[in-house]
Amino acid sequence: MVTIYTTRFCPFCIRAKQLLEKKGAKYDEIKVDQDYALRREMMSKSGRHTVPQIWIGEKHIGGCDELYQLENQNELDQLLKG
Repeated sequence: MVTIYTTRFCPFCIRAKQLLEKKGAKYDEIKVDQDYALRREMMSKSGRHTVPQIWIGEKHIGGCDELYQLENQNELDQLLKG
């Protein structure tokens, strides 16, 4: 299962979700737009303050750039299969 912390108008969040959808991956989206408790949770778990923050299973992937890097290295499909 993929977990992705997002904000509504973030272009990187949109791109990351588009790639996950293209791959047929189901994801749990946690919107942190106006929920400071969820944003703090995301920052605590990831050590980062930017969105998106993405986990595949228990593995923290990082953001959109890291997700696309995994795709370009042909590693994303394997991670998504778990």
